[in-house]
Amino acid sequence: MTIRKEIQEFLLEETVKRFLVYVKIHTTSSEESTTYPSTSCQLDLGSKLKEELLELGLDNVVHDEFGYVYADLSASENRENVQPIAFIAHLDTSPAAEGKDVKPIIHENYQGQEIKYPEDPTLSLSVKDSPELESFIGMDIITSSGDTLLGADDKAGIAEIMAALRAWKKFPELKHGKIIVCFTPDEEVGKGTAKINLDRLPKFCYTLDGGEMGELETECFDAWKAEFEFKGLSVHPGYAKNKMINAIDTASRFFSEVPEYETPEHTEKREGFYHLYNLSGSAEVAKAAMILRDFEEKENKRRMVFLESLKETYEKRYIGLKIDLKLSHSYENMSVYLEPFPDVIKHAEKAIEEVGLEVKRIGIRGGTDGARLSAKGIPTPNIFAGGMLFHSRKEYIPAKALQKAAEVVLIIAKNWISN
Repeated sequence: MTIRKEIQEFLLEETVKRFLVYVKIHTTSSEESTTYPSTSCQLDLGSKLKEELLELGLDNVVHDEFGYVYADLSASENRENVQPIAFIAHLDTSPAAEGKDVKPIIHENYQGQEIKYPEDPTLSLSVKDSPELESFIGMDIITSSGDTLLGADDKAGIAEIMAALRAWKKFPELKHGKIIVCFTPDEEVGKGTAKINLDRLPKFCYTLDGGEMGELETECFDAWKAEFEFKGLSVHPGYAKNKMINAIDTASRFFSEVPEYETPEHTEKREGFYHLYNLSGSAEVAKAAMILRDFEEKENKRRMVFLESLKETYEKRYIGLKIDLKLSHSYENMSVYLEPFPDVIKHAEKAIEEVGLEVKRIGIRGGTDGARLSAKGIPTPNIFAGGMLFHSRKEYIPAKALQKAAEVVLIIAKNWISN
């Protein structure tokens, strides 16, 4: 099955239109929050999606107290016995960059030039930042105006799923089994499945939360979090000799001993890393947060041993210093959970090929809701959403990627029918 031109044009228009609306709705999540969802603004997009799903005539539409949105699309006639599948995307955007008052800009018919941002003249986007831009020449490129991220992670996924739902309603020849959609809050802060209702999900799901067109991700990082508290002793600096234990100064020295070649700035592909992303405090108390990432759990175990050893060394070196270190497992490499279910992967591979793209099987240098769902017993590969340079003000997406991802959704549904 190939998607005919009329449907392709419809998907392009529909995905871009919806995407430009969704990115303007502020949904930044918060790691410090203890509420569900972590920020109330995520409920605004959830409420809008609930209204749109009801307008489309879907069944069992729910926007629950935790911010999750669920809906069911009944199977096409004579397709009631086909295995139901779900498509999932997340509502929130990363707190790594400003996500409020996003002003998307379409750079039409990109020809390889450096892209400028009106809200920040010092900011630019070029093939040096993202070599993939060369393959997008001739396409429309969507960016923010330069003072915020764009929000393609993961409002592109939402727009693609919603456009597919519209296409199923508009074009009866697009057959499918029962489809469940789920939009989750707080994926960016590691809580995307914390309150999810597993009873609403079928045996197999797909997240649309990947990057470049053609990507299919069936492996992700093994992920740990390390939280530190350095407890020192503050003394007047004029009389501090042999008395003060400067917590934040000592913490700075501590983290300077983490191997620089094992940080995100110096790693790629299957290389793991330490990532210190927060350090604050005073001479009395300092707190820090670090993540450990690798495709091999044994490598993260090695890093944890190093941190424990460094902690002991510093407590001996600075008498009176106390370092509390808390390690917690965030998520596992999902490959072990997907390997027993090759068909769920093959359907996605075939769909990507059918829309005219090369399948790019890569490991996610991060994680998705799919990793956690796979660990919960629901195999969930991750399909490209099309965005690039996520979590930054240089984030962008080719409009064509929005269309292609929506096509993949339609064809995956058809592929399941063939079983």
